[in-house]
Amino acid sequence: MQKIPPTPIKATIYWANLKQPNKMSGKYQVDLGNLSSKAVAALEERGVPIRNKNNEAGDYVTAKSNYPIRAYNADGDEIHCLIGNGSEAVVAVSHYDWKGQTGQDGRSASCYKLVITDLNEYEIDSEVALDLDLEAAL
Repeated sequence: MQKIPPTPIKATIYWANLKQPNKMSGKYQVDLGNLSSKAVAALEERGVPIRNKNNEAGDYVTAKSNYPIRAYNADGDEIHCLIGNGSEAVVAVSHYDWKGQTGQDGRSASCYKLVITDLNEYEIDSEVALDLDLEAAL
C-alpha cells in the first residue's frame, strides 16, 4: 500500500481538545474550519469527508488522535496554553481508516503537525475552572 504524505492546509481552529480527550469521543481532537476550496479538494482526494453546518466554521473536518496533539508557534516552540476558537493555523493533515463495532467503517482526518500562526488564547472562566483538571489540560 502506498503511503500518502500529509497535506498542509490553512485552517481556523475550533473546539481544540489537544491536552485532554473530548468527553464525547474519548479522543484528542480539533476542528479545522474555514477550509479553502483547494484544501477541500485535497482532503476529498484522500477520501476524508468534509462537513459544513452553515456556521462560522464553514467547510471543516475534525482531526482526531488517541494521543495528545502538540501545537507549535511559527518559530517551532511548543505552545502550552489553551488554544481558543478562531486561532489560525497551518496543519499537516493525514488520515486513518476505522471500523466501528456496529460494522460501520470510514476514513477520518488526523493531525500530523499543528502550527498556530495567529493565537487566540482561551481564558478559563473561574467558575468553569472548578470543573476542570487544569494540570492535565496545560
